Amino acid sequence: MREDWDNKPLAIEVVEGCEPEIGRLVWLLEVARERLKEKLMGLERAVLDYQLPNENSIGTLLYHIADIEMSWLYEEVVQTDVLPPEVAEMLCFETRDENGRLTVVSGRSLDEHLHVLDRTRHYLLEVFRQMDLADFRRLRHLEMYSCTPEWVLHHLIQHETEHRGQIMTICTQAEQAQ
Repeated sequence: MREDWDNKPLAIEVVEGCEPEIGRLVWLLEVARERLKEKLMGLERAVLDYQLPNENSIGTLLYHIADIEMSWLYEEVVQTDVLPPEVAEMLCFETRDENGRLTVVSGRSLDEHLHVLDRTRHYLLEVFRQMDLADFRRLRHLEMYSCTPEWVLHHLIQHETEHRGQIMTICTQAEQAQ
């Protein structure tokens, strides 16, 4: 049995300040972030910037996680193209380059990446704490598809978790290359 599970009830919790059904999904998103941050602890800038040909670096993926979270939050959930000034300043790079690949983000320390992840998550929590269940399940109609904020949280949980696995693979590759 895992040490961190000893005497701890394994149950879904509710993020404080949220409608319970909303708070459960937000809690799952928060757990995904905690697990990502645990895996990042102690990484040096060289590992964050390590990149194999035609692959993304950890730093690029961390930026991408924050960028996509804010994109879904504001475009789909809040339904605006205007980011809060602090968010726009932190997410100053285009999502993708002219070839459709994620824009390379390098030269940032782990603390800088964590700051962006923490601050952007603050904005997401602020929106979902103010939301009632009817709005959480209200379909947002966009040009190419429709979605609910509930589905957005589901998507963001998967997105972050999948990239955490990718990040761990890159860590292994970087360690083997040293």
